[in-house]
Amino acid sequence: VRFGNVLGSSGSVVPLFRDQIKQGGPVTVTHPDITRYFMTIPEAAQLVLQAGAMGEGGDVFLLDMGQSVKINDLAVKLIRLMGLELKDQSNPDGDIAIEYSGLRPGEKLYEELLIGNEPMPTAHSRIMRGREISLAW
Repeated sequence: VRFGNVLGSSGSVVPLFRDQIKQGGPVTVTHPDITRYFMTIPEAAQLVLQAGAMGEGGDVFLLDMGQSVKINDLAVKLIRLMGLELKDQSNPDGDIAIEYSGLRPGEKLYEELLIGNEPMPTAHSRIMRGREISLAW
């Protein structure tokens, strides 16, 4: 089952941003235009279990995660939700700055969850079956 980032999980960017903000910043973002998909833990768990029950062997399922989120916008919102102001060129007296670290080798601006672009619907409206292109051995 392929899906995006799970909010609040150990690999989630949200706890990292929260810790960076509590420490006075800066918040580190790889690129100003990078986007990712997010799901809550209960939402991801329920959909993964339901997709697993649909599996017939070798299936690839894609979960509908809604719209992708611009990570920079997420960082700005977290700064504001924690009662602080963004420090940038238009507000040099703000509390927390955002620094861009650059994309790592192989990292993409946008997530591609399937190789092919034609997922097939399943009995569940938020679970699609991938029609992945496979390469011959």
